[in-house]
Amino acid sequence: MMRAHGRRWNEIRKIIITRDFLKYPGGAVLIEMGNTKVICTATIEDTVPAFLRNTGKGWLTAEYSMIPMSTQSRTPRE
Repeated sequence: MMRAHGRRWNEIRKIIITRDFLKYPGGAVLIEMGNTKVICTATIEDTVPAFLRNTGKGWLTAEYSMIPMSTQSRTPRE
C-alpha cells in the first residue's frame, strides 16, 4: 500500500542532519524529517549548582521549547 506522496506505509521519511548549524553553541545540529525541523544545541560550562560544589560530581540538564505556530494551533509561550 502506497501513501499519496509515494512512500510505502511502513517507510520513514528521509532524515537530514546538518552539523554546525549555529555558530556560537559548543555543538549544534539541525535535524529534518519531512516538514519537521529540530534544532539541537549543546553548551559546556565549568560550573555546577551550589549544592554540588566540591563534591566532584557533574551536572547535566536539558530543556526544550516549541515556538509559536510550530503546530497547527498556536503554541503559547512559556
